[in-house]
Amino acid sequence: MEKYINIIQESFSGYFNYLVNEIMHPAWTSYFYWLIGLSLLVWGLEVLIPWRKDQKLFRKGFWLDTFYILFNFFLFSLIGYNALSNVGVELFNDFLNLFGIENIVAIEIDDLPGWVQLLIMFVIADFIQWNVHRQLHRQPWLWEFHKVHHSVKEMGFAAQFRFHFMETIIYKTVQYIPLAMIGFGIQEFFVVHMLTVFIGHLNHANVGWDYGPLKYVLNNPKMHIWHHSKDLPEDRPFGMNYGLSLSIWDYIFGTAHIPKNGKNIELGFEGDKDFPEDFGNQMLFPFRNKNKVKPDKI
Repeated sequence: MEKYINIIQESFSGYFNYLVNEIMHPAWTSYFYWLIGLSLLVWGLEVLIPWRKDQKLFRKGFWLDTFYILFNFFLFSLIGYNALSNVGVELFNDFLNLFGIENIVAIEIDDLPGWVQLLIMFVIADFIQWNVHRQLHRQPWLWEFHKVHHSVKEMGFAAQFRFHFMETIIYKTVQYIPLAMIGFGIQEFFVVHMLTVFIGHLNHANVGWDYGPLKYVLNNPKMHIWHHSKDLPEDRPFGMNYGLSLSIWDYIFGTAHIPKNGKNIELGFEGDKDFPEDFGNQMLFPFRNKNKVKPDKI
């Protein structure tokens, strides 16, 4: 027990020191400044080439979404996720040790070039996330958390990070074992992470791009806006276009749906008029909501 208490204490102090160092000593691997830089870049694109020209620069929910970026990217880990994650990993390793297993690496790829490892990680992680995302829409209890993200009524780059903190726990937990089974020999994981942030920013941005032929591989604004459509087709009660960075999974498994130009479609979900608009109540909503939406209404 003392070991786990020490891990928790070290996690809090370690992450706090890491965050301070990130801000005070910028480097090319600084998540903090990459996040700010990418956000300003994509926001600049919204200003210069807006898809919905009548949408205000400071759209509805802009400041809430800006806070979500800082919370989900940094503050949540500072509050406790980093400690919870480190304890979970240690518990898992201790469980393996009971059976004399030191690690669960099943595939060694550390001899491959770094860029190949990064590509493999990117593709595998995205496929796992695509599957998790589908379940966020199909399982009623998961949908209660995912409603936070779909409460966005006007799309903009920062909407990517409007999501409940439980989604981080769910995504990371499901991803941990598959990725741990692959022996990555690189440390530049932030490259993959920041690439996904950039693509996610663009997917939610007020820009009318679909990337031409690449739309069948990369998720894009014209595709992703249909994922946020309030009016769902009868044959797709759980939604469509679940891809995070890659669209290819939706085309392969038949969940892609772009019936027309979605520039001005209504966003949200059934019953969203009663959904809270402030951060605190959005965080509490899934835990106290008594009126669960039935799966055939999602």
